[in-house]
Amino acid sequence: MGLSMSSTTNTSDLSDGCKGGSAAPGSKYPIMGDESLMKAKAHGTCATPVKNSVRWGCDPSLADRICCYNRHYAEHSGYWLTTNFLKEVDRKGETTFYDSVTGRPLFVAPRGRTFAEFEAESRSHGWPSFRDAEVVWDDVRVLDDGECVSVSGTHLGHNLPDRQGNRYCINLVSVCATKGGE
Repeated sequence: MGLSMSSTTNTSDLSDGCKGGSAAPGSKYPIMGDESLMKAKAHGTCATPVKNSVRWGCDPSLADRICCYNRHYAEHSGYWLTTNFLKEVDRKGETTFYDSVTGRPLFVAPRGRTFAEFEAESRSHGWPSFRDAEVVWDDVRVLDDGECVSVSGTHLGHNLPDRQGNRYCINLVSVCATKGGE
């Protein structure tokens, strides 16, 4: 059984709208993981709390709830638009998105598309949306139910495949650390 938020946890600022999908038969990606990645650790599904050095004005408390004590909920749709992300992100080059718990790189975007395409797709779906080429597969796995997690046990979001292939709908609070969590 996975961890879930207790009945006393306030979830009014969270969404449960993401339901993941599994990989297409025979496809190279996503790299699948098993439930053991999300086993109970010292801090929920994580060994430690979220780093204090979050970027883009993300809420560290929300990040900790989503990343470490959650298997079902997400930041609300459009949360990323209420942060400083679009004001601070490099629109001309790639941005590395780091695990909010470990500080390890998880996604690099945009890759194989423009920033405008990355932004348009993310706006359309309500969460930052990454494609296979933008995933750092050394540290990211997808579980059978479509849940996208780090190999360290951080809940990231879900794989929601569409006609273009795998689309990883990711909570910005899960990937807002600075490099190495410094």
